[in-house]
Amino acid sequence: MNVWKLTAAETLTKSEVATCAPSSDERIRVRVTKVLVTDVDAAIYRGKLKVRYPLIPGRYAVGYCADPSDNPLFPKGTRVLLHTYLRAPDTGTAKLDFSEDEYTVCGQTHDGFFSDFLMLSPDEMTPLPSFLSEEYALISHFVALARAALDKLNIQRGQHIAVVGANLIGVLVCQLLMYQQAAPILIDSDPAALEFARGCGVYYTLPADENLLNGIGSITGGRLTSGSVHVATALNNDSSIAFSVNARGANTVVCGYVPGGMKFDLDLAARKQLSVHCLWNCANYMENAINLIANHAVDLHAFRMAYAPAETLGELLADAGSFRTPDIHIINLI
Repeated sequence: MNVWKLTAAETLTKSEVATCAPSSDERIRVRVTKVLVTDVDAAIYRGKLKVRYPLIPGRYAVGYCADPSDNPLFPKGTRVLLHTYLRAPDTGTAKLDFSEDEYTVCGQTHDGFFSDFLMLSPDEMTPLPSFLSEEYALISHFVALARAALDKLNIQRGQHIAVVGANLIGVLVCQLLMYQQAAPILIDSDPAALEFARGCGVYYTLPADENLLNGIGSITGGRLTSGSVHVATALNNDSSIAFSVNARGANTVVCGYVPGGMKFDLDLAARKQLSVHCLWNCANYMENAINLIANHAVDLHAFRMAYAPAETLGELLADAGSFRTPDIHIINLI
């Protein structure tokens, strides 16, 4: 079988190894069918995020059980979503690579999914319902993140919520806010990103310019927003916007992970007594995310799935431009 490994920054090798052994009572052989390529994968490839080599990349993947199994949840042919975040092994007093929440991250602190086959335990994957496409299954990680953000906001029906960042995560947050009958106001410094978001059904959009607060007031009737979300992965936006548009005492949620770190000036947040929540690993929301997709709470019709052969993975990861705002409508899959 084929396995793709990073042996150093910008050095991706493909090798043929023996095919995984047939499924056993404890582990099931899974054929990987699709892997989502993200900006974090690209940052790891380019060496902007420190990892231990060699490393198999790939954070989000789906596949199917390749062998018969005694586990009734995973008969042969069952489509499965592979878990990105795994409980770190108990190492006693040894320092964990990802000790902040005691999780390892596939494709970052643990081998990822760019391999023809994997041997996985039942608690490392989730069976996919028949109605859920593989593409929507991969996006469910981001739906889970958006849903967790809404919980932190503690929104009420009819409230205006500012969402800063018109990328995939920002659009999903807006769609879920509308599903819960709140009124999102999407803010971004790129007019093209806002135009695309309007095509995704987001009604209120505002450019991040000197007239932003006036624009907020014209929508809300002269009030600041009841909560805000800063989408960290939308890199072209000022991190202070989510604080400036929020009413005193409101919640601000920072969604997403940016390789290399994020900087925030908390002076305004402190003066307005805002509660700031940071989210990235929302694995406990996956079941909720799948239910939201089943109920058509999110809609990806405006996004284009760009499929590429595995042999082009290195080129795709090296192309930093693939993840910038002009291509926000493209979801890259191998």
